[in-house]
Amino acid sequence: MSLVIKSPVLHSLISAGQDAALQECCGLLLGEGNIITAIQRAGNIHPAPQTHFEIDPAVLINAHKAQRSGGPAIVGYYHSHPNGLTAPSETDAAMAAADGKVWAIIAGDTVTFWRDEKSGFTALSYTVTEV
Repeated sequence: MSLVIKSPVLHSLISAGQDAALQECCGLLLGEGNIITAIQRAGNIHPAPQTHFEIDPAVLINAHKAQRSGGPAIVGYYHSHPNGLTAPSETDAAMAAADGKVWAIIAGDTVTFWRDEKSGFTALSYTVTEV
């Protein structure tokens, strides 16, 4: 399955990674089905944010409440790899829930997308749209 992501959203992901600099940024991918229409930045509350991420639970809870009230669905999650690696790390694999959600990994100006499946992460292709 190929994802569709809006150009401004892709730029927002890259900006989030750049803003975090040497720490991992993180947040939520919002949309519907295979279309990502927005991101929700979240604080990284992990005690070692240089090498790990943990999404602020308040952001996650609020996004679930918004989804139940007719807001955008939580399609998945994103985080950055300040080390420049674009594939899921061993830490990512250990923390993954195998719930079928999409993971975006930001490394510099590159964003890769992955599906978190029971068998591990599967790379996803994507198309960027202007609108």
